[in-house]
Amino acid sequence: MSVQNKDYASTVLNPFLKDIVATLLVKRPDEPLPFLMNLLQKKLGREGQLSEKAELHMLRKEVARLKLQAEHGSEDEHSESAEEDTVEELPQKPSHPNRHRSAVSAEAYGKWNKKEDFRPRVIPKTQETERHLSERLSTSFMFSHLHGTEKNIVIQAMEEKKVTNGETVIKEGDDGNELYIVESGNLKCYKKIAGENKHIKDYSSGDAFGELALLYNAPRAATIIADGQCILWSLDRECFNHIVKDAAMKRREKYVEFLSKVELLTGMDPYERSQLADVLKTVTFAANDFVIKQGEEGNVFYIVEEGNAVATKIIQPGQPAQEVLRYAPGDYFGELALIRNEPRAANVQSVSDLKCLVLDRHSFKRLLGPLEDILRRNAKHYEEIPTKAQKSR
Repeated sequence: MSVQNKDYASTVLNPFLKDIVATLLVKRPDEPLPFLMNLLQKKLGREGQLSEKAELHMLRKEVARLKLQAEHGSEDEHSESAEEDTVEELPQKPSHPNRHRSAVSAEAYGKWNKKEDFRPRVIPKTQETERHLSERLSTSFMFSHLHGTEKNIVIQAMEEKKVTNGETVIKEGDDGNELYIVESGNLKCYKKIAGENKHIKDYSSGDAFGELALLYNAPRAATIIADGQCILWSLDRECFNHIVKDAAMKRREKYVEFLSKVELLTGMDPYERSQLADVLKTVTFAANDFVIKQGEEGNVFYIVEEGNAVATKIIQPGQPAQEVLRYAPGDYFGELALIRNEPRAANVQSVSDLKCLVLDRHSFKRLLGPLEDILRRNAKHYEEIPTKAQKSR
């Protein structure tokens, strides 16, 4: 490659492509091509300038491509020929030269994407079973954000499955149409690494697995085998896509936006923030509750989403704890115990109703590992606080 081409790639192409790829990874559209067309139109300042017929022409081409892909990509499904598929003309409206019309996308008009066509399955259950499932879903990360009607739809659609010792529930590389929540028993997860099946983790009561194939429309990422008798609850792909996935995507977008405003995380790219948003959990505290206590073991990292909190510390034995810091939305705490593997260095107590995003030790190390140097530098600030507090007395 010539020097000129290298310069052009590094200064023009790479930043542009990085921005496009990051946007795709955050939004994860079901139909990337129409999404990209609209995105590029916005970047060019041409949104809304295409005529309806031009947009429909592009839609027809995309529908034909998808149909053709479906015909050649699946031996089990039959679809009509691409040439027979059409998109009906939109009713013509009087033109308004001074009014811009928002762009039409395949995702909005594609008949495969109409939520009103969704008819969830209903598997009869006793009231006691429904109540138990509701409690089980509330403790599962994948479903904890569901409430009301959405939660009830999922409960009705879930099916009980009993598996025997040694039975393979899902197999790496297979297509996946269900995810599972463990009701009872234990299962082992294996993944092929360097040609060998390696045991990477276990699943027990309350854990969920199998969602990756549904979230990303990809083959099974690992093999799960029952280690003894197990009872599972399964959820079908259609219900997951219409209820859980949509809610999960909305939740991700909400937290990605919030995380982009957290000073500590400004160096993360959009994809890294989306990964972080996927594993965050929400905890709430009433006013004057202790979030953490000095001397306790620490396994959780906190980011304040709503409300305020105060940190207090016993600086001299036998003396009452002194206030050393205040926390507002976007502030974080609890990282010292995770970085140093030491007990909590201070108390943190809610001043008002408090809502925090939390990250467990494993996820903290995996996702915030690159930020550890920043966190360690900030930790020096904490070390200076007791000295300043003593001098101010």
